[in-house]
Amino acid sequence: MRFKRPKNTLEGEGKKSRLFPKDKSQTKDKKEKASREKVNKEAKINRESKDHKESKEEIYCKKCKKYISRIDLEKSLHICPFCNHHFMISPKERIKILCDENSFVEHNQDLKSVNILDFPDYDAKLEKAIKTSGENESVLCGLCSIGGCETAIFIMNGEFMMGSMGQITGEKISRLFEYATDKSLPVLGFSLSGGARMQEGIISLMQMAKVSSTVKRHSDQGNLYICVLTNPTSGGVTASFAMQADIILAEPDALVCFAGPRVIEQTIRKKVPEELQRATSVMENGFIDDIVSRKAQKTYLGLLLKMHERKEVKNASI
Repeated sequence: MRFKRPKNTLEGEGKKSRLFPKDKSQTKDKKEKASREKVNKEAKINRESKDHKESKEEIYCKKCKKYISRIDLEKSLHICPFCNHHFMISPKERIKILCDENSFVEHNQDLKSVNILDFPDYDAKLEKAIKTSGENESVLCGLCSIGGCETAIFIMNGEFMMGSMGQITGEKISRLFEYATDKSLPVLGFSLSGGARMQEGIISLMQMAKVSSTVKRHSDQGNLYICVLTNPTSGGVTASFAMQADIILAEPDALVCFAGPRVIEQTIRKKVPEELQRATSVMENGFIDDIVSRKAQKTYLGLLLKMHERKEVKNASI
């Protein structure tokens, strides 16, 4: 027979609370301790942010938590010498690294985004983006030669509203593909984007279909398209032209996804592995062909362009 403990014993919750009431001084001490811990935590965060403040001479690497001389970083093509982290670079810096000297000619540089939907504060954000990046739009397009091979090239700009895809972004890339199709040129693309630009609504999403159609026409004519995915490549750019190339490459540790890890974690309420959407994992799952360091890209891409160079074949007389 099971013995049922009575509720009115000393061990009972109600009895215990009456016999041994809570000490108010202890409760007060706990609150003060929690308050001190909160203040100390905030002070630590503020101290760390001050400690990690970058200067004109040094830049802080968030991956390995070390400082690097800006001069040394520039010499190493903006790659951390300690952990191989590839820092974000501007399109013009990438042009200097990749293209043959004085070979780059920009196309459609005067095209600018406008506030079509009269979205609040969008005009101010565009002005700030132009001032910060030094460019009129989130993509730089033109012609260049790499290793002596002529190619059309587009490079997305992370400093311009995180490379977001607006109407003019799609228009410039579409025009570049149309030009390359007419001239039978390969296209080399460098994607870097947070996705479609929310301030342009459905118009920004329409760029996915528009650019994809020009990529298809370019491909149907037997032309080569290479895309290098840089950190980060996400959203509508990943869901369209970034993943439609004949050869898809990526920089080391680049984030390649549609929805980012934070969005996934908020949806499934679980922590996702850090390497889940990184270049190595994406390649292991067959979505990209190779991972190429920035230092090796000029040689690597030059060889690919040379291998796929189109030459006119003359009919031999018998």
